[in-house]
Amino acid sequence: MTTFSQLATIRRSAAIQGRVIYALLMREILTRYGRHNIGFLWLFVEPMLFTTGVTILWTISKSAHGSSLPIVAFALTGYSSVLLWRNMPARCIGAIEPNLALMYHRHVKAIDIFLARLLLEAGGATISFVTLSLFYIYIGWLEPPEDVLTVVGGWLLLAWFGASLAMLLGALSEKSELVERFWHPGSYIMFPLSGAAFTIDALPTAAQKFMLYVPMVNGVEIVRDGYFGDHVRSHYDVNYLLGWCIGLTLLALAQVAMIGRGITPE
Repeated sequence: MTTFSQLATIRRSAAIQGRVIYALLMREILTRYGRHNIGFLWLFVEPMLFTTGVTILWTISKSAHGSSLPIVAFALTGYSSVLLWRNMPARCIGAIEPNLALMYHRHVKAIDIFLARLLLEAGGATISFVTLSLFYIYIGWLEPPEDVLTVVGGWLLLAWFGASLAMLLGALSEKSELVERFWHPGSYIMFPLSGAAFTIDALPTAAQKFMLYVPMVNGVEIVRDGYFGDHVRSHYDVNYLLGWCIGLTLLALAQVAMIGRGITPE
């Protein structure tokens, strides 16, 4: 087979899988949000309501966050980041069983179901983050980002981490229901450790090194570095977070391949 033939085959396969993922994405939107009221707009309205609610509560309570940053800016960058990586696993855990009937179609694979749900969650969190940022900038609660590319880079790394973790837990949940049992309390325990409610610079020097071992903290610090620049002293290790993302991705793909071979359509 020539190189051109191989490329043509790859393009055809990619086009087919693209259509499969798009169809699953549309199905997921209709199944989850329906056609009534505002329908699919809940995709990003829901995370916007969560983030806005936390922002209002933090503002009213005048919460101390160990930073000179305005509380609105602090809450937006922190809680939006949490929604990005934490919601993905919740949607992928147990995702295969209700979609087993779709496995009769030879082009529908387990990874397609995961990817459709991940795109939906990442899209909703991203639209929410961008919309709230623009709104807060417009009304004067937030200054424009100092470095948009750094914000985008940190956001993409958090999305990659969340997606790889979600696929891994989603695959493992097909082997044991304990994954779902442990994830829900575990996700709440991880929230205060994720960097959403504090900055590394505000911690004691002895604690800073240990908190940077939590991968999500590095992502949040990158986002805040891009947003606030010299107004905040950020601490993060991009290579460390990349290592987590790559490692989780490899483990996730291996587990997804294993459950894919064992799935029997109903």
